[in-house]
Amino acid sequence: MTAVLKSGFSGRMAASLLMGFSCGLPLLLTISLLQAWLTERGVDLATIGLFTLVGLPYTLKFLWAPLLDRYTPPFLGRRRGWMLLSQLCLALAIAALGLCDPLGHPWLLAVTALAVAFFSATQDIVVDAYRREDLTDNELGLGSSLYVNGYRVGMLLASGGGLVLADHLSFAAVYAIMAACMLVGIVTTLAVKEPKVAEGQPQSLREAVVEPFVEFFSRAGIKWGLGVLAFILLYKIGDTMAAALTTPFYLDLGFSKTQIGAVVKLFGFWATLGGALLGGALMLKLGINRSLWVFGVLQAVSTAGFALLAQVGASLPLLAGVIACENLTGGMGTAAYLAFMAALTNKRFTATQYALLSSLMGIPRVLASAPTGYLAQHLGWTWFFILCVLVALPGMLLLLKYAPWRAGGQATQ
Repeated sequence: MTAVLKSGFSGRMAASLLMGFSCGLPLLLTISLLQAWLTERGVDLATIGLFTLVGLPYTLKFLWAPLLDRYTPPFLGRRRGWMLLSQLCLALAIAALGLCDPLGHPWLLAVTALAVAFFSATQDIVVDAYRREDLTDNELGLGSSLYVNGYRVGMLLASGGGLVLADHLSFAAVYAIMAACMLVGIVTTLAVKEPKVAEGQPQSLREAVVEPFVEFFSRAGIKWGLGVLAFILLYKIGDTMAAALTTPFYLDLGFSKTQIGAVVKLFGFWATLGGALLGGALMLKLGINRSLWVFGVLQAVSTAGFALLAQVGASLPLLAGVIACENLTGGMGTAAYLAFMAALTNKRFTATQYALLSSLMGIPRVLASAPTGYLAQHLGWTWFFILCVLVALPGMLLLLKYAPWRAGGQATQ
């Protein structure tokens, strides 16, 4: 216990927490907060749905992740140098986003939001690599947990805090405040030490780009590899599609931005953390594979709660109940999902392989979410959320082969 407490209060653990905050902050600035801004300015629902495409860098970050492994900036070292560059550019892009005009110059707004997502995804790559190299194997579990908690706090500030501020300040001022909050990450980067270069650092661009992919697909054949990637794409697609337009949905039902910020974001934040902790505890008993089954079913059931809310209308108690259920089960599903992906990576290529898998995890959030505005417009909110439940079925069916109930905690090969 003493060793755990000593490790938990170490500088490295504090760095994991603060870096998590810096990585979580930008994500929802181009999703929830931007959607609220567009809705308030009268932008149509279909266009708002298309704006989810600005999140493409999160799904494509594996393309330039090897470059960050191979090359070193001329200052601060390989990890800290790239972190500082990405954070400075990110702060400037966030501030610039608030100065755009959604109606007068929508394309400039889209390009600036795309820049925010690109620099945010770059920061994610480097912070993940830094954390893996800075922490010992025994510290990785606690460090990752603190990172996730910091990430959630950053998301809460950007979405919940941003929406509450937007009821009292202009969106330009809100985005300027969020840009200033990036100082947390910048100061942390300057304060920490560069981790020692691990053995096996890529000595050529070809080695950094090719070898991680060759190793992954050589384990049990290309068919197995493609099947696993398909499962990662589809497992949370229904849950992701439902979440893509929740802010316009709540506003359309008649909830105020303050209610959304307080109930959906703040209350939902704690439910998600609780779900992640509960999911981790249950996985100790069920194992990863069985957890994916149980949590996947619960995710689909919780998504159906949005359809019920669409029928009832602006009921604050029902909203709290739906949010509690959805975020609790979503946190549980994410815990099992991330554990499954971590088990797939080879430790020699953790950074690039995890970038590939986490990029695929983000594809539904961007590509599958893009047409959600059109679907909601033509189907109505109730049938849209019922469709989201049905879309979750293909991912559940792939569990039969790649995470069967009878197997242990590893993907079958």
